[in-house]
Amino acid sequence: MKILVVGATGTLGRQIVRHGIDKDYQVRCLVRNNAKASFLKEWGAELIKGDICKPKTLIPALEGVDVIIDAATARATDSLRIKDVDWQGKINLIQAAKEVNIKRYIFFSILNAKDFENVPLMEIKYCTELFLQESGVNYTTLKLAGFMQGLIAQYGIPILDNQPVWVSGENTPIAYMNSQDIAKFAIKAIEIPETANQSYPVVGTRAWTGEDIIKLCERLSGKTAKISRIPISLLRFLRGFTLWFKWTLNTSDRLAFAEVLASGKPLDASMEEVYQTFNLNPKDTTTLEAYLQEYFDRIMKKIKEIDYEKSKAKKRQKNSFFK
Repeated sequence: MKILVVGATGTLGRQIVRHGIDKDYQVRCLVRNNAKASFLKEWGAELIKGDICKPKTLIPALEGVDVIIDAATARATDSLRIKDVDWQGKINLIQAAKEVNIKRYIFFSILNAKDFENVPLMEIKYCTELFLQESGVNYTTLKLAGFMQGLIAQYGIPILDNQPVWVSGENTPIAYMNSQDIAKFAIKAIEIPETANQSYPVVGTRAWTGEDIIKLCERLSGKTAKISRIPISLLRFLRGFTLWFKWTLNTSDRLAFAEVLASGKPLDASMEEVYQTFNLNPKDTTTLEAYLQEYFDRIMKKIKEIDYEKSKAKKRQKNSFFK
């Protein structure tokens, strides 16, 4: 079976590529820039140049492909808008998949997306879910809450560097999941016929507020966080301001996510039946405590090594001075 991974250089996409190769699948990656994706080729993946926003590049990329795993999404720094990539790009890809009779299309949405029509990415994700359901392509939709990987830059690094940790005034709990674990569900979905034309939540072991994560980071690092609070009203103002400029439109769309935080509705769901369907053991899923523990242990060890080397260098300098 040959898998085409779209968005293969991203946080989730690269884990899907890695896990697919480890499971002995043939993995092809649709990439816009071969140089930036060279590490995927080193892992054993095939690279093919293409762009979901350029429909003519898709049919050649799908030749011989059985399954599409679509992890592509617009980044805040992209020149293209979320609507271009996450809506029109996905329509192009789904239509191409139908044309060549792809056996399965794995799509990643966001939990509770249908409840937030005023948040562009959530609305687009939900509309894409509906479009995919009506397309005639065999699909599986996995609804995510958030990646643990993003918490390192948001909480871990600022706390270690004694920099402010920015949090909103609202504290909606989010069940973050390790992207490596999400990749396991994506690969399992193509192995289990019962998952065809179904949607599933795929979220972490528990939901965490920003305050919970800060306390956990403080305990694991032995440092006290400098907390700076941003009122939701300010985020709404910034979103309105950034709408005035073409080069900040993606930033504006991301700032709209503040409405999800303001809702107070947890991004969480029961996973008991999902684990049974996918034949995965919940005990193998990374907890946030274990994920951050590993990060802080590794960083603190590195800091100690650097301090030790600095101390040795100072002693050598001192000894050479007295000789």
